[in-house]
Amino acid sequence: MMQQHWYRFDFALSTKLADYMGKERKFAKCREIFDDIISQGRVPSESTFHILIIAYLSTTVQGSLEEACSIYNRMIQLGGYRPRLSLHNSLFRALLSKPGVIAKHHLKQAEFIYHNLVTCGLELQKDIYGGLIWLHSYQDNIDKERITSLREEMRQAGVEESQEVLVSILRACAKDGDVEEAERTWLKLVRLDEGLSSHAFVCRMEVFSKAGEPMKSFETFREMQEVLSSYNVAPYHKIIEVLCKAEEVELAESLMQELVQSGMKPLTPSFISIMDMYLNLNLHDKLESAFSACLEKCRPNRSVYMIYLDSLVKVCNFDKAEEIFNHMRNNEAIGVNARSCNTILREYLSSGYHVKAERIYDLMCQKKYNIDSSLMEKLDSVLSSSRKVARRRISLKLSKEQREILVGLFLGGLQIESDGKKHMIQFEFNQNSIMHSILRRHLHDQYHEWLHPSFKPSDDSDSDDIPWRFCTISHSCFDFYAEQFWPRGQPQLPKLIHRWMSPQVLAYWYMYGGHRTSSGDIVLKLKGSVKGVGRVVKTLKSKSLDCRVKRKGKVFWIGFLGSVSTWFWKLVEPYILDDLKDLLKAGDPTLENNMEELQNMNFDSGSDFDEEASEDSDMDSL
Repeated sequence: MMQQHWYRFDFALSTKLADYMGKERKFAKCREIFDDIISQGRVPSESTFHILIIAYLSTTVQGSLEEACSIYNRMIQLGGYRPRLSLHNSLFRALLSKPGVIAKHHLKQAEFIYHNLVTCGLELQKDIYGGLIWLHSYQDNIDKERITSLREEMRQAGVEESQEVLVSILRACAKDGDVEEAERTWLKLVRLDEGLSSHAFVCRMEVFSKAGEPMKSFETFREMQEVLSSYNVAPYHKIIEVLCKAEEVELAESLMQELVQSGMKPLTPSFISIMDMYLNLNLHDKLESAFSACLEKCRPNRSVYMIYLDSLVKVCNFDKAEEIFNHMRNNEAIGVNARSCNTILREYLSSGYHVKAERIYDLMCQKKYNIDSSLMEKLDSVLSSSRKVARRRISLKLSKEQREILVGLFLGGLQIESDGKKHMIQFEFNQNSIMHSILRRHLHDQYHEWLHPSFKPSDDSDSDDIPWRFCTISHSCFDFYAEQFWPRGQPQLPKLIHRWMSPQVLAYWYMYGGHRTSSGDIVLKLKGSVKGVGRVVKTLKSKSLDCRVKRKGKVFWIGFLGSVSTWFWKLVEPYILDDLKDLLKAGDPTLENNMEELQNMNFDSGSDFDEEASEDSDMDSL
């Protein structure tokens, strides 16, 4: 009797299963079968490619758009398929769904979709032309020829340039001060008679500024005030920035006062422009007054403190400079960077404060900051007289604190990505959360030496320059976390999680993925299988942290109620950032959606965790 193989790959069955999973929006399972088909040396069917792309586009999970683009590209390059028109258009619209400063990175992909539409002879909708011009207008280096080519194709296709397209062209003109083209575009905008947006006025102000005509920018600003009945704070920020660069002191001060009296927020960008102008003009008394006014009206900001620190050093007020530097260092909402450390180090070396200079040197070594080459000769002389100087070897290794922070962040929803061999950490923050805004600056500083070069802070960078999404380099140090928390590209709760749930881990979980309700209860958000969540709950209870668990969709909410929340707070408080303590104790009013969602879940009614435990433990992750 012939022995039959216990398993034989069935392409037709795999295709049906993958398509079914994709139609049910279970993209993780669909992708797993998709990858298995490829590993068997087969090319997935066109339907599987199509369904998987749509499944990715139908979810808000971080990285889903990038995965959809990757599958689309392979559909054409690997499979040789010609996607239907609706798929091209759906993916293109998804690329334009992000704000311009983020979407601009998708230009190459958008151009690829455009190329495929043209190659396949498919209909080009007017949104394709407008979307491409919009993406081009946000690039750092404007491709004028490409924009001109797209406009000509629009004209030949009989597509009228909409208000959005004209504003995009105006934005592109603002990048290099093309006044002639900007004025032609402006006249077309006016003739449309659809109403002018404040953003169009801001672009026109920028055009005149780049062309060296700041007073025309000011005239444009006043014209906007006459034409528009309402507008946001952005035009004020732009005109004050323009006038400060032109060193029009009285006019800039007048508009700053006008902005403060208007009650519009935020004020920080304009304070930075004003203070920077004062520093360049050596108006240090005015700078100090502006600094004090900024502290009264705005949240702490590193740029503001950096400018003030530069001013204090410039006027040789070393005692005050040292006080400000120490305040920056001790305040997590501000923090220090390589530039501020070099500024204070230069002060100490020039003043002969060698012991203090050594302390700053040690701090910079600890944080792996680069020391200005102009300071090295004098610093070497100072160090050689007191210690044996050992040249630093830059060796990346996670500290104990960095390792514990990562565990807490993974519990809170942090993601990890792979380049095929090594892994990288992907940080992403909620722009509507004050908590995340402060935590973002802290984590950017905490892992600055690990950041990918495109996210590395420059000497002139400040806390407002920090993106809401950034990633580390690919490194073998992250392999362990990928195996434990992100196997096969999907989130998972490790079997050994009970060994790592220290108070610091809990604190960062709370700050990144937690919330305190108005009633004082603490809730933590957690994704994973029922078994995984069970291990976490068991560990918490072993620490006398009795908790209730509620499941809403694919997300678990772990609640610490009444006196248990007080005990939880005492446990994590030493590791909570100072600027977050009041927010977390009183509840975060910026998370209103979460508040409504949590108020609809009655933790007091008992835990539904045991009921869920009977379900499939390999629950699909969001």
